[in-house]
Amino acid sequence: MVLVELGLFGLGLLLLVAGADRAVGAAGDIALHYGLSSFFVGVTVVSVGTSVPEMVTSVLAAYYGAGDLVVGNIVGSETAQMTLAIGVVALVAPIVATRRNVLVYGTAMTLAMIIMLLVLDDARVQRSEGVLMMLAYVNFVYTLYTNEGGEEISEEVIEEELPPPSRAGPVLVGGLVLVVVGGQVMVTNGVALARTAGVSEYLVGLLTGLGTTAPEVFVASIAAYRGDGGISVGSLLGSNITDPVFSLGVGALAFDVVVASPEVLLPSLVYMLVVSVTVLALMYWRRGIDRWAALVCLALYVPTFVVL
Repeated sequence: MVLVELGLFGLGLLLLVAGADRAVGAAGDIALHYGLSSFFVGVTVVSVGTSVPEMVTSVLAAYYGAGDLVVGNIVGSETAQMTLAIGVVALVAPIVATRRNVLVYGTAMTLAMIIMLLVLDDARVQRSEGVLMMLAYVNFVYTLYTNEGGEEISEEVIEEELPPPSRAGPVLVGGLVLVVVGGQVMVTNGVALARTAGVSEYLVGLLTGLGTTAPEVFVASIAAYRGDGGISVGSLLGSNITDPVFSLGVGALAFDVVVASPEVLLPSLVYMLVVSVTVLALMYWRRGIDRWAALVCLALYVPTFVVL
């Protein structure tokens, strides 16, 4: 029974990630085809789109009353991206960053994490809090637009030849279907797996967060190896701003997100914040992440499952 649930959990995760990747690319192509600016597409389609797996997981897990899985998924994704993803990419090719961009994205990301910590203090994220969290994200996008601090992430959706909407449209719909089906299969079997195996839903969520990050690590590493200049602070940190406020807020809009015991989750939540600030400070100090700093990032990921 455990093997079946584990297999279905993995299949759901695979469908979720594959569908999100296709949906984001197709949505970006359609938006650019109809004349929307690459900057607007970058800060909306890319930043929000790369967090589609977390958002779908948040809504479905909230529906099934698996609030611990929701939070674990976000914490696992955030921590993995700030340590594992940045470390692996920087090992392949050093990351260069301006201090201004580190401050812009880093400050927004830190505030997003603090907001998540505060709303989870009473073990419940209510609909009103979800609305406020989403408004906080909208304010961030507006600030990026007025300060022109997010143009670098638009490179992810710009292609030399854009496919027509008649071809991109079905890809978008198909991607969204995969996301919904994959999310449903993953969440239901993740909850069942936790109960059958006797582990916490929070741990399953942490593993899910690692799973949704793995494809991004792979793609970013390949791009870095090829010398792709699109690997930027914005693309690395963008979804880390979206997940704590927008993704969690979306789940709370649909159903209250309830966690069993906030004090049990607190150590890993605090570790997520501390390790993120540490990596940001390192990135600011060295104007990027070189290979030596990459080893530090990778080492910081190791205690993730110890602080549970």
